[in-house]
Order: sequence, then C-alpha cells, then structure tokens
Amino acid sequence: MSTVMLVEDNLAQREMIAGVLRNSGIEVISVQDGLEALNQVERIRPDLVVLDIIMPRLNGYEVCRRLKSNPVTQQVPVVMCSSKGEEFDRYWGMKQGADAYIVKPFIPQELIQTIRTLLKR
Repeated sequence: MSTVMLVEDNLAQREMIAGVLRNSGIEVISVQDGLEALNQVERIRPDLVVLDIIMPRLNGYEVCRRLKSNPVTQQVPVVMCSSKGEEFDRYWGMKQGADAYIVKPFIPQELIQTIRTLLKR
C-alpha cells in the first residue's frame, strides 16, 4: 500500500482529501502546514506528497523547493493541490519542482489518477 503525506492547513479540506485517498486504498498521513511536513517527511518517508500552497508558517512553494533540493526527498513526487488556479501559479509550482498541479475544487478521480500515475514511475 502506498503512503501519501497530505499537507493541508484547512481542516475540512484535509479531511475531505484524506477520505478520498483512503477510499482509493491509499494510506494517508496528514499534517497541518509546511513546517510540520518538513519536520516529519524524512522520518515518515512517504511515497508521494500532496501539498497545498497557501499555508501559515511555510508556503507550499517553499516546501516543494526544499523537498526537491534535499537528496533524501528529491525523488518523492509532489502534487500541488491549490485554489491558486492562474497559469502563473501552475508555472511557478512546476518551476519549484512539483510533478503535478491540481486546482481546487477538483474532481476526486483526477487527483487519484494523478497520484497513481506518479506512483508508477
């Protein structure tokens, strides 16, 4: 079973996304912000990270940049999942090293399919 770290500061969003992932057979470890994610990612060793952008303490762009520059975590796929839906936001997320970018609100199957595709690599 694959393990996904979900980084989302909004409780309702976090519970909804975690439920969608669990219902698809994915183990989910949820954290509330980017700093908590960075503090736990090396210990947890997730197969993939789903990352919000707008968060307190440390935004998703910075978290992605740090994950991708760390030799221990640079191979972990990152899916940015954000309400920031402008083309520039998507461009900037990918420029930070994200492997995929999904705009909220999203179709749950779109997220699941994206995750499964990245996990197969």
